[in-house]
Amino acid sequence: MAAWDLSVTVEELGPEAPPFKVSVTSDLHIGGVILKIVEKTQIKKDWSDHALWWEQKKQWLLRPSWTLEKYQIHADARLSLTRQHMPLRIGLPNQTVLRVQACFSRPVFQTVMGVCHLLNIRHPEELSLLRPVEEKKKKKDKEAEEEVVYDLTALQVSSGSVQTLTSGMPVHFADSAQTEAVYKLLSVSLPAPAAEAITRMPRPSGLVDKARVHSRWLDSSQSLLQQGVQAHDKLLLRFKYYCCHDLDPKTDAVRLTQLYEQARWAILLEDVDCTEEEMMLFAALQYHIGKVSLSEPQPMTSCPTMDDLESALQCLEETMTIAPELQDYLKIFRPKRLSLKSYKQFWFTFNNTSISYFKSKEESLQGPIQQMNLKGCEVAPDVSVAAQKFCIRLLIPGAEGMNEVYLRCDNGLQYSRWMAACRLASRGKTLSDSSFSSEVQNIQSFLAMQQCTPGDDTAQTDKSINTHSLVSPRYHRKYKAEQLAPRILEAYQKVSQLPLTDAVLKFLQIWQALPGFGVSYFVVRFKGCRKDEVLGVTNNRLIRVDLRTGDVMKTWRYNTMRLWNVNWEIQQMSIEFNDNVNIAFSCVTATCKIVHEYIGGYIFMATRTREPTEELNQELFFKLTGGHGDAL
Repeated sequence: MAAWDLSVTVEELGPEAPPFKVSVTSDLHIGGVILKIVEKTQIKKDWSDHALWWEQKKQWLLRPSWTLEKYQIHADARLSLTRQHMPLRIGLPNQTVLRVQACFSRPVFQTVMGVCHLLNIRHPEELSLLRPVEEKKKKKDKEAEEEVVYDLTALQVSSGSVQTLTSGMPVHFADSAQTEAVYKLLSVSLPAPAAEAITRMPRPSGLVDKARVHSRWLDSSQSLLQQGVQAHDKLLLRFKYYCCHDLDPKTDAVRLTQLYEQARWAILLEDVDCTEEEMMLFAALQYHIGKVSLSEPQPMTSCPTMDDLESALQCLEETMTIAPELQDYLKIFRPKRLSLKSYKQFWFTFNNTSISYFKSKEESLQGPIQQMNLKGCEVAPDVSVAAQKFCIRLLIPGAEGMNEVYLRCDNGLQYSRWMAACRLASRGKTLSDSSFSSEVQNIQSFLAMQQCTPGDDTAQTDKSINTHSLVSPRYHRKYKAEQLAPRILEAYQKVSQLPLTDAVLKFLQIWQALPGFGVSYFVVRFKGCRKDEVLGVTNNRLIRVDLRTGDVMKTWRYNTMRLWNVNWEIQQMSIEFNDNVNIAFSCVTATCKIVHEYIGGYIFMATRTREPTEELNQELFFKLTGGHGDAL
């Protein structure tokens, strides 16, 4: 077989060094090529982390037994002997920037697993990397602020499970005082961010801005180098899939802290809408968490009382066999154009996942006026404790779109029970589900925190509160700081006795209950339509949203999905549901691959079990998110 020259550059020799010419034949395997190059360099070092990178094809040659012919490499190919692990700057949700050794040759999914293993973050499948927003060039007369980067490139961690000390700190962080300090930065909630930091951060002005954020996610099935990421570049590590699987304060100090920080920034930057009362409660919890963290800078741990409560609930679940009954007088209102908000009272009963209402209790033995199946509906609170307003907003799927219905309760206890039932029914669960009682308790606890009580004199005179760092800018345009401080301190009275872990969990719990929580938006063009619309992707459903008004028009549940695929030539995604329901759309603000990965990723999350020894099924993840043929 004829020999020919192959041009290979060596990264270790610098960018200006000329490439080597090595004589090869088509049946020479990749390992042999690397051996020839190493011998020519005459550099004695460990080359085990190096591999060949094919620049023209954007492809790593990672199979040493494959021949040049099998890879279809000819004389015009330009190869480079490059390190597989290189320094990468990682920005975390709490604004800390780390420099770590990241793998540039494996899929991003596996790179994220490596970074999370180093930081002791369990369930790395819920996170991913995205590109930061390009910063505008600053004026010459203003000196750019130097970014503080904590170097962790020297940390060595074994491939097995992470060993931790009694304090919960991983052993590899205990090597020096510097790395111990970095771990505390990652596992302890920091004080509220400066007001200037909030104003500098970009805030979405509408659905289109929220959709553009998701165009920056990296492809999980391709490597960093394939996507143009170079050594020392900066990427953001964020929670991408809002599932929070098996969250345990005992072992998830870093994970819980970073999740809280991501939630806090989502509230402060108005990425998720909330009511005024909810914003005051969020501010109070931030204020309390900041104070406790400063006075007792210890990583979060699980409370013994919480463990006892979990075991008690588990016993209750095993012994509970009778489903609770739910029936009462409620008021109902259906919005119509040019009509006043007029509620009418009826007798309501809850059965399985359906609500039925009758003219009176006495007539409940006859047929109902209407029965509404809430499976797949949207449930949102419309509550003002101060005004004694306890309403539930329902968007129920219908043949012609979403039907809007409001239910009004007389008091907080009635609201808690019916709201919990509606939330469970929307997920296809009945009142007999073990989570009903805890859902009711969570709602009651949230309402209790919103009740205004006469403030403590010491709290009212607390001058350390900085309202600009605790609420979103929208409320500072609406109120003065002197008006916001007393309201935040009033809410603080309700949470001031919470331990640090409970306060963080309460913040996350309220965040997860917001109507817009966990919705990733994409601007799309549905097949057969002439205008752009918005597709919302959540952990259990797809939502069709009107781009102009923001109204939900249609909802499709994953459990009714039969298959989906992408036509890569025309960049169109098609999805088939039960009952011969088919939709197809092209993406405007992101590639179809990103939307495909979101849907497949959420379906993958639903396959996980609660077994702590369960190994992550990477093959299934890549099958569902890779975009090769039909996913189901």
